[in-house]
Amino acid sequence: MIYKLAILLLSFVSMEAFAWFSHKYIMHGIMWRWHESHHKNHHSILEKNDLFSIIFGLLAIILILIGSILEKYQLLIWIGGGVTLYGIFYFIFHDIIVHKRIKHQFSFRNKYLKRIIKAHHIHHKLSTREGAEAFGFLYADKKYSSKNNS
Repeated sequence: MIYKLAILLLSFVSMEAFAWFSHKYIMHGIMWRWHESHHKNHHSILEKNDLFSIIFGLLAIILILIGSILEKYQLLIWIGGGVTLYGIFYFIFHDIIVHKRIKHQFSFRNKYLKRIIKAHHIHHKLSTREGAEAFGFLYADKKYSSKNNS
């Protein structure tokens, strides 16, 4: 069981690297037509960028299904679980905490949360695909902490 939990956690952590890469080189690259909606002001509940969540969700479902159906690929269940766990954290952080797609009045004192929120807001200062920085979702360099960059 520890082995399976380690795979789940490794998959979760690896998703941050995958998300950074896909955000920088795919979303701000060839798939900008979808992602651009996320960098523009709008008043609708959904945006074209949400299609990425559907794709990553389907990937997780496929991994879990293959692992459930084919006994020799059971490890895929835990990899898919890590992808799913990352998606949950992403939704909570990105959509609820940062972009307030579910309205709230929370304020955060935690230095880590302040840093990743600030980095994400810096990412959104530009509405173009070029020149953006801070592509991570659950990690941000310490240069984005309040004492370093007010």
